[in-house]
Amino acid sequence: MTTEGTAGEVDVSVIAPVFDEAENLRPLHEQLTAALAGRRFEILYVNDGSRDDGPRILDEIAAADPRARVLHFRRNYGQTAAIAAGLDHSRGRVVVPIDADLQNDPADIPMLLAKLDEGFDVVSGWRKDRQDAAVSRVLPSFFANGLISLVSGVKLHDYGCTLKAYRREVMEGVRLYGEMHRFIPVYASWRGARVTEMPVRHHPRTRGKSKYGIRRTYRVLLDLCVVKFLANYSTKPMHVFGGFGLACFVGAFLAGAAAVWLKWFVEPSRSFIQTPLPLLTVLLVVLGAMSMLMGLLAELVVRTYYEASDRRTYELASSERGQRSGTTR
Repeated sequence: MTTEGTAGEVDVSVIAPVFDEAENLRPLHEQLTAALAGRRFEILYVNDGSRDDGPRILDEIAAADPRARVLHFRRNYGQTAAIAAGLDHSRGRVVVPIDADLQNDPADIPMLLAKLDEGFDVVSGWRKDRQDAAVSRVLPSFFANGLISLVSGVKLHDYGCTLKAYRREVMEGVRLYGEMHRFIPVYASWRGARVTEMPVRHHPRTRGKSKYGIRRTYRVLLDLCVVKFLANYSTKPMHVFGGFGLACFVGAFLAGAAAVWLKWFVEPSRSFIQTPLPLLTVLLVVLGAMSMLMGLLAELVVRTYYEASDRRTYELASSERGQRSGTTR
């Protein structure tokens, strides 16, 4: 990125979520400032409720370096909330999240920025030679990345790599919930951003203790369902609820027809209640009716949201006014 601009502008905002990483903070700050030398930058450390000596160290870093700022959470809210807070309080034209455990290499940041200069809006890091436990970290991540790429249509090898670079304009209006920070490239791509990835270095952890485990995998899968729903059906929820309701009605019809066929043509002497088909028919009818009603309620909520907030269901990339041809009088 270039460093031209008016006084007071910030070219790059680095966001580092911090949770119990006291031993890594001073080396991290030194490496970040060295990697960003010659640029106008800021570093936002988001203290996510650390219980070690990290908050004091962060305050000392901020007091000694005006380019560093610290946001202290009252308790631990998670990495997604920390990145969201960093986005809300950052000022740079480019935003670069990075882990505070020194497994991401700050020296890779200039390469990400150079890739942005080629015309991309999002550059995602790819830990091609990942230095983590194969069974508990690498293997689940491999399958999760493949599933996310398949469902979202955005082909990336490493959604879980925190080290990424975003142009600020593609982040406008993005709200993060749950553990959805890994899906930011998907949100950006759906808004028309040009997304690419590049290999970055990954170092084994030498200080502190990892906060991640295999239990995060199922959360990623659940968040992926939410992302897919928001992408395809946020403005037409009836297509989901109504589709499920219609499927239930069809199933109820087939179950009821099978019950009647068994009673009339197979075993006339056998009572309806001796098979589960009548109960299944009633259950599917009730589920179908509830789903249709939920769809109607969701449609009301969506319309209320868009009309009350004066939002549109589309985004313009640009608007050009052409000259109208014709004779003048």
